[in-house]
Amino acid sequence: MTPAGFDEAFFAAPATVWREGLDRHAFSASELLAGVWERILQRNPAVNALAAYDFEAAALQAAESDRRIARGEARALEGLPITIKDSFETAGLTTTCGAQELADYRPERDAAAVELLRAAGAVILAKTNVPRLTGDFQTHNPIFGLTSNPWDLSRTPGGSSGGSAAAVASGFCAFDLGSDLGGSIRWPSHACGLFGLKPSWGRVPLVGHIPPLPALRLKNPPDLAVAGPLARSATDLDLAFRLLAGQGQAAPDGLAGRLENRRLRLALWLDPAFAPVDADVEAGVRLAAEALACAGARLDEARPSFAFSDSFEIYATLSFAISFASLPATERARYADTARDFAPDDRSYPAMRARAARIDAAAFARLSERRAAIRDGFAAFFADYDAILCPPAPCLAIPHDLSPSPIDRRLATSVGDLPYFDLLKWASLASLSHLPAAVAPVALAPLGLPCGVQIICPLGADRDAIAIAGLIERLTGGFRSPDAR
Repeated sequence: MTPAGFDEAFFAAPATVWREGLDRHAFSASELLAGVWERILQRNPAVNALAAYDFEAAALQAAESDRRIARGEARALEGLPITIKDSFETAGLTTTCGAQELADYRPERDAAAVELLRAAGAVILAKTNVPRLTGDFQTHNPIFGLTSNPWDLSRTPGGSSGGSAAAVASGFCAFDLGSDLGGSIRWPSHACGLFGLKPSWGRVPLVGHIPPLPALRLKNPPDLAVAGPLARSATDLDLAFRLLAGQGQAAPDGLAGRLENRRLRLALWLDPAFAPVDADVEAGVRLAAEALACAGARLDEARPSFAFSDSFEIYATLSFAISFASLPATERARYADTARDFAPDDRSYPAMRARAARIDAAAFARLSERRAAIRDGFAAFFADYDAILCPPAPCLAIPHDLSPSPIDRRLATSVGDLPYFDLLKWASLASLSHLPAAVAPVALAPLGLPCGVQIICPLGADRDAIAIAGLIERLTGGFRSPDAR
């Protein structure tokens, strides 16, 4: 730190470093909040990562943290200013999920995951921007506008946790709470050079998340959807995940300790025929794989026995069906009416979307049977491997594209233009089978944009995915600040 305050290296440091500074009394929680707020005032106008915020309320929380620290009663996240994706209900802050019909919605209580972080001592400073009802791979909405990538303001930070990723990469918070159904944590983490975790389904409570709209509150969490952290280090992911998963403040067993006394068995999965990726993305995945192999891991190019295309068709149909739940019945009916225009074996995105709009109980049962076979395929595969290394997405951060029809948008890559919804392909593998998947930054591509690798582990092995991300962090350098270029 400089005498005038907190320097660039500090704002690029992990949340655990911030906590250590608080414990050492190098600065107070109130001073930390003021430093973060000053940085936000200077830099947020360019990236537009934040939605609602309340500095005065956060200052009261920070003052309480200072009193707890002075009494020796600090909790795991005591005094850390964090941000929350604007899809989680947050007491005292407007929660819009980017939808005009929620522009004045101010929840009376926190979503369950937010409540856990607040109870651990986190200072809730702001909400981070999202696409309307989390329904895009870019982050923009009619209330708060367009969010940009701090690495290149002409590009998106991803979506739907795009504001989350932009805020963490910019040093506006210790970490952020995001959500993921089709890569909404993993794609922004990759695009902004961060660590992100999509936990095993059901490990982190999703009560109080939008969608669905508050008036349609579900008793159980929607299929495929999870909540998880975005951070600047694997250790931060582990800290946040343990708290979010209800493991309290018990001492961690250490990330490295989870992988000791055994040789990692890793599978490298690339699929240029069905899910091609940009050459820079492939180079990043291979770099991570080679670094782990040089460190002693056994590495094979291998994949489960099922067809990627079958897995993706099931996922895409279910994902489209879930998205229709937030649309008016008339709009769903309009899509359903087009299903007769497609052949039964048509796997184009318009065809899968149309079939999803008219899915009935019999069709759902058939999908469920096929899905069970995919899960069995993963279970058999993970008897021989600890993790799969694969791309998080087909491309690096893309230029802003707000053309009106997402299904007609294209991704420019070194292997040609790809459909916009190909951003779902590599994300779908873990989501369909409820598996944990972490993303770790690996390198900067020649364009100066970050690229990462996705680490998929067996069901329930969330902390193993984080630990492998931590190994990659030590081997390849970890988070790089956009300001350090």
